[in-house]
Amino acid sequence: MEKITLELAYLYPTLLNIYGDKGNVLTLLYRCNAREIVLNITTIGLNESIDYERFDIYFMGGGQDQEQIIVSEDLQAKKNMIKSAIDSDAVFLGICGGYQLLGLYYKTNKGLELKGLEILDLYTIGGTKRMIGNVLCKELESNETIVGFENHSGRTYLGSSLKPLAKVIRGNGNNGEDGFEGVRYKNVFGTYLHGSLLPKNHMLADKIIKLALERKGFKMPEIVLDDLIESTAHKKACKLQY
Repeated sequence: MEKITLELAYLYPTLLNIYGDKGNVLTLLYRCNAREIVLNITTIGLNESIDYERFDIYFMGGGQDQEQIIVSEDLQAKKNMIKSAIDSDAVFLGICGGYQLLGLYYKTNKGLELKGLEILDLYTIGGTKRMIGNVLCKELESNETIVGFENHSGRTYLGSSLKPLAKVIRGNGNNGEDGFEGVRYKNVFGTYLHGSLLPKNHMLADKIIKLALERKGFKMPEIVLDDLIESTAHKKACKLQY
């Protein structure tokens, strides 16, 4: 029997890979392989085009302001392809800078405005105070606990048409003001949580895989994984203080 295959586009891996963000891709690869799903990973960098019909999952991590300046300029050439992918329900996970750049703009604390992809109705304003520490929150969709580590000075504000990913229990989240973390739109997950996110939140990793499979007309294989290590990591992270 032919194995199910998923295609993942890893955007700017050499520029946007801070605080272990690559671990998110490795987690998806491991959990797909454990379920006998083939996950092909294609890295896409500067001046490289995207065939939006090819990929089922997109990942874009975080970086410093200088890297985000470079990426924001390059993304404008990829804008229509990424928008088409999201509109066709491809799964997209954006972490920190990758989350910010899905929006309208990111204005640094020095006043430089980086143009985003303008796919999501959100914007980010850079501050002088960094929001650093462990985060504990509840996913609004499932009420499951999500843990991670935030380190950002940008404050992200969602438009009225968007829903946040989670409700903050400990930490700052999007802006340290409204009590919410990340964004959830179509099959897009945007979040400030590094650390990296998916190894400590295997339920969220499985949700991403499940959505990508369903988009192609497949069900998640009924293979039970031994998640003792993942569950232990999650529980210990839940106890970490901000």
